[in-house]
Amino acid sequence: MIPFLDLQKVNAQYAVELKRVAAEVIDSGWFLQGERVAAFEKQLSEYTGVRYAVSCANGLDALRLILKAYIETGFMEEGDEVIVPANTFIASILAITDNRLEPVLIEPDIRTYNISIADIESHITPRTKAIMVVHLYGCVCWSEKLEAIAEKYNLKIIEDNAQAIGAYYFNNGVKKRTGSLGDAAGNSFYPGKNLGALGDSGAITTNDEILATTVRALGNYGSRQKYVFEYGGLNSRMDEIQAAFLSVKLKYLDAENEIRHNIAYYYVKNIINEKILLPLLPENKESHVHHLFVIRTANRDELLAYLKNHGVQALIHYPLSPHKQEAYQNKNWTIQSFPVTEKIHKEVLSLPISPVMEPEEVKQVVELLNHY
Repeated sequence: MIPFLDLQKVNAQYAVELKRVAAEVIDSGWFLQGERVAAFEKQLSEYTGVRYAVSCANGLDALRLILKAYIETGFMEEGDEVIVPANTFIASILAITDNRLEPVLIEPDIRTYNISIADIESHITPRTKAIMVVHLYGCVCWSEKLEAIAEKYNLKIIEDNAQAIGAYYFNNGVKKRTGSLGDAAGNSFYPGKNLGALGDSGAITTNDEILATTVRALGNYGSRQKYVFEYGGLNSRMDEIQAAFLSVKLKYLDAENEIRHNIAYYYVKNIINEKILLPLLPENKESHVHHLFVIRTANRDELLAYLKNHGVQALIHYPLSPHKQEAYQNKNWTIQSFPVTEKIHKEVLSLPISPVMEPEEVKQVVELLNHY
């Protein structure tokens, strides 16, 4: 079996370092809000190119805390609208509804799978306060037009950077990493991410000092000072041991992303089958970190079974779009039309791609697809 992602093999590369820092944390007797978390936050802010990085328990909480902070600081109020892609993972939308804000779903661009920036402005109302862009599958979603729309209507841009850490946006010779493009970004370090913890973790990155101090307090029960609670907050903090693991793995992130890039380009160059639609790769390779390599085919379930029968594990990201989920049946989304989103969710299939895939495994996947 060629696994979709062999996490044991991924982490085995750094086992000596990971075990060493785990022992150091255990021996320190300090497990929360200590030196390891502070060190990783500094490393992450420098890597991303922002002034502030605030760690939290997971990627969903990162987005929840950003929106909650905008409410607490008076920029938003319950009932305000946040524009979000219709084909994202449900966490993007859960963060909005959890804060009693209204998600406004926008169809994606069928070529990139990211939100169609051209369709955003027509959905803006007096209640719109933010645009949440999702760098889906690891591909940067950004443009000068997006920035102009936000400026014109005084909107915040929030990045869901769960899948794209390390990717760059290029503009007029200047490059900036995702997580530093908008007003704030939510990052996920779920174990399967390009930068994955050995458990769950997340972080907010931003250049906004007020937002940074507010989300830090909100994630600590709403407290800036022990036993003094300024907000009705959450308990959402990164453990010292996860911060230690992430500090180790961050050193290798760019090299691992480069391996992912090489596999993706090999797939695109060598998969030749008229039944399979390959992803559109960006002009600049650093604008995609290939968290997922997603193909489309009309007979997706048949192809999935074919690969499984030949020893290749592929996955579906995602089989059911958010507006079709039972959790949101109280919305009026079921009577709205999202044909592009639904087409994507019926046809997508994610091929194995990881920094520990062997060249022979990549070739095997290609050969199987070419014979399908």
